[in-house]
Amino acid sequence: MISDDDLFMFNEGSHRRLAEKLGAHLCDGGGAHFAVWAPSASAVSVVGDWNCWQRDADPLSPRASSGIWEGVAARAQEGHVYKFAVTAPDGRILEKADPFAFYAEVPPKTGSILWDLSYEWGDGDWMATRGARQSHRAPISIYEVHLGSWRRTPERPHDLASYAEITPRLVDHLLRNAFTHVELLPIMEHPFYGSWGYQTTGFFAPTSRYGTPQDFMSMVDALHQAGIGVILDWVPSHFPSDEFALATFDGTHLFEHADPRRGVHPDWNSLVFNYARHEVRSVLASSADHWLRRYHADGLRVDAVASMLYLDYSRKEGEWEPNVHGGREDLDAISFLRQLNAGVYADHPDVQTMAEESTAWGGVSRPIEWGGLGFGFKWDMGWMHDTLGYMEHDPVHRSWHHAELTFRAVYAFTENFVLPLSHDEVVHGKGSLLAKMPGDDWQKRANLRLVFGYQYAQPGKKLLFMGSELADWREWNHDEGLHWDLLDDERHAGVCRWVRDLNELYRSEPALHELDTDPSGFEWVQYDEAETSVLSFLRKSADGRVVLVVCNFTPVPRDNLLVGVPVDGFWRERLNSDAREYGGSGMGNMGGVQAQPVPSHGRPRTLTLVAPPLGCVFLSPD
Repeated sequence: MISDDDLFMFNEGSHRRLAEKLGAHLCDGGGAHFAVWAPSASAVSVVGDWNCWQRDADPLSPRASSGIWEGVAARAQEGHVYKFAVTAPDGRILEKADPFAFYAEVPPKTGSILWDLSYEWGDGDWMATRGARQSHRAPISIYEVHLGSWRRTPERPHDLASYAEITPRLVDHLLRNAFTHVELLPIMEHPFYGSWGYQTTGFFAPTSRYGTPQDFMSMVDALHQAGIGVILDWVPSHFPSDEFALATFDGTHLFEHADPRRGVHPDWNSLVFNYARHEVRSVLASSADHWLRRYHADGLRVDAVASMLYLDYSRKEGEWEPNVHGGREDLDAISFLRQLNAGVYADHPDVQTMAEESTAWGGVSRPIEWGGLGFGFKWDMGWMHDTLGYMEHDPVHRSWHHAELTFRAVYAFTENFVLPLSHDEVVHGKGSLLAKMPGDDWQKRANLRLVFGYQYAQPGKKLLFMGSELADWREWNHDEGLHWDLLDDERHAGVCRWVRDLNELYRSEPALHELDTDPSGFEWVQYDEAETSVLSFLRKSADGRVVLVVCNFTPVPRDNLLVGVPVDGFWRERLNSDAREYGGSGMGNMGGVQAQPVPSHGRPRTLTLVAPPLGCVFLSPD
């Protein structure tokens, strides 16, 4: 199974399909082939159900000087649980889960399961067209989901629902609310449920908490057949120190960096991959390829990129060592990320990679040949923090914080941005989005509709964490399902309808998505009206279509608001967050306004508008 070319590419760090070579693979004539990387081991064997876990029953043999041990266990069958028994240099025998396992026991059990990944896909139409559906010019509206807490079955409120139980409900909700994509918090196998998947131990296995690998494939297949893309959170930045997994795998620091100044993550008490080691690069690149190739994922959102880029990330003076140039940049991690993105786009040109990168690092989503890291998109964490920080102020004080909204225009097109309102902002005592908003109950919901409208109006792709569309009062709790009964209350159902209609307008109107990453698609009209806390701007398409967006961040209605526009004619009100069907007061522009031949704001025509209280309106010329 493993050729000399495979060994060469693995050892030089260029192999991207190790999932087909290492780990456990069923043989056509019976039994299974096993291969594992353990270069410092003095002996390796496979122990499992078929040999009563006897360490001397199925020994593996070293393959030249590659560090790989391989062999065939003739009695191994699909469904058998197994581990590798690795004899460390000091004589200890370590029983380790397979780093390349396709399936694992349900935690807290830690064994790997011999499994075949055969599956007959039915998503050919999606796969043939997905490149255009998720390009920089396409509408991308992402619903971020933690599967374990999205929806529990009523008869088992304390148990996790299965992939099969979740799938039809998730598809229906996404279609009903017009999202284009779903993003799953890491579904890769992880021992601690409370890590939400971000402490990964099985980089090639979907968690068995919800079912089999084929059950997860069926979920992806159903989403694709419904026209919904699937983005997977993926965590190459660190891994947990559980003894059964990657940590000191062969008795040495194999996957992790040996220097604790680089190999231990202080925030999460986890281990950091050694990106300088060629074989580690091959393993991580192969994990990325595995989810894109075998599970038809449409993109990978790479977690905690900032922690990879900086040697001093979350470290105090004296706790880190500068690079060879005396700087704080992790040159090995930078090189790995560039190599990763180059490989992903070479093999899968119709997918996207997205970086969660929280600093001002330049060129995260710029091409590698331009000196960038090569990601397709970058999360705009600054926009999320600035916008929510602004919205938490009482409207009477917002005029003093106006720049928190307008500052984004300075850098909005330096990267290809996704605008997230993510899970990070509704946990650990931060409260739900609704609870963050100031004012009475009505004003809180109006503020929430306003921030959603502002998000969809700004240039950039969109991401909304599950439950936000329900206007939940309570922050997210991974141990319980979302509070779906809120939709029985018209005030909460109205917020959900607003999100649906925003998605539909964003998808159908080229001016709101086509030039999301191009400065020619955005133009300020009013940006310095701090005293009234009003913003207005134009979004534009490549063929000249325009949409005017007006946001009033105070509860004071703005009657007779003059706004300059570029063209004559009737400007129809496309959406209004203050409409009664969304739970608003019903103030608006009676369906639209006729432009007057009076110059304003440097434009030849003027609209005289009503900007509703804590409202956001979208208008476009007929």
